[in-house]
Amino acid sequence: MALFGRSKTKLIAPHDALPGRSTPQTVPPFHAVFTDRPIAPPFPSALRAAVVAMGCFWGAERLFWQTPGVWTTAVGYTAGYTPNPTYDEVCSGRTGHAEAVLVVHDPVVLPYQALLRVFWEGHDPTTGMRQGADVGTQYRSGIYYADEGQRVTAEASRAVYQKALYAGGHGAITTELKSLGEFYYAEDYHQQYLSDAKNPYGYCGLGGTGVSCPAGLNVSGQP
Repeated sequence: MALFGRSKTKLIAPHDALPGRSTPQTVPPFHAVFTDRPIAPPFPSALRAAVVAMGCFWGAERLFWQTPGVWTTAVGYTAGYTPNPTYDEVCSGRTGHAEAVLVVHDPVVLPYQALLRVFWEGHDPTTGMRQGADVGTQYRSGIYYADEGQRVTAEASRAVYQKALYAGGHGAITTELKSLGEFYYAEDYHQQYLSDAKNPYGYCGLGGTGVSCPAGLNVSGQP
């Protein structure tokens, strides 16, 4: 993934964003790992979907497809202004988007709060507009909630994990927490990029803080 300087660490204003296009990316019919499952809706009604951002979406997606209870995954762009952006446009910092992962999960096997535990432990949520060596607004940490239940759970999990981070000597969480807008699917070659079928030895800069997220989280924020 490209490295960006400090000029790419400030979010662009909506009126300065690229115009984009009306045509979406072509979405492959099936997941490269879960080969009988689609990466775009419709999904089985018993499943739930979550969207998070935690730096380079290649490694983040692999982390989730390796998590028990995840049914399918996809990578894309969210929380920006440019409709149907390309990867190059997102990397320019001129669309406002974050590289994000769509995680479709079985809430019986992997409840949303447990999914968020994977999210918190899988990256460093205290580094602002960067993740490891990847610098730029598209690498920011984010949770994009689809409903009120996800919002309450995400806020509670953030509060609990912040206490754990402070106790471990880390700083304040910079994770963006906002309502999910449009999720634009990334180009076909980015989907399941680190799978054995594509690039099993590809780059992945994902890395956590080493601080465990307390188990047994409930919506009151108490472990």
